[in-house]
Amino acid sequence: METDEEFAQEIREAAESAESAPPPDRAARFYDRLRKAIRSYVDKKSGVLGKTADFLLLVPDVFILLWRLATDSRVVSKDKVLLGSAIAYYIFPFDIIPEALLGPMGFLDDLVFGVYVLNKMVGTTDVAILREHWSGSDDVLASIQRVLNAADSLVGSNMVGKIKKMMG
Repeated sequence: METDEEFAQEIREAAESAESAPPPDRAARFYDRLRKAIRSYVDKKSGVLGKTADFLLLVPDVFILLWRLATDSRVVSKDKVLLGSAIAYYIFPFDIIPEALLGPMGFLDDLVFGVYVLNKMVGTTDVAILREHWSGSDDVLASIQRVLNAADSLVGSNMVGKIKKMMG
């Protein structure tokens, strides 16, 4: 069984070649583990998290959207490289706000980074494709905008600045 780091490497290589992708069941397993961990965390913390709980619950939906778009032949190669980097950012344990130290709260920077990638590709990808692959309950564009509007409060303006810098 491969580790999440090996999975992330597969994703980066697939995004760079734009020819083949890791098996979809790997992404589904990661999505399921992520959803279960976040749901459990939100249930345990119930009222303490407030609106942050709603954003945490978006984390797995954004991940699987990134994955589905990265494996969709209608998405241009340049965007697939961005998507691959966002997926790898989700999977690698060491990033701006590490999950290893903060638990599920550490996925907030992953969410913000993923949403910045999605927002950047909205201009080059038909919105119908994003909607087709979206698993969330609200409209995908409304969800993207909601996260962008809350990014500073979710991860702090310094972190948002670092994420924007990483985006170029």
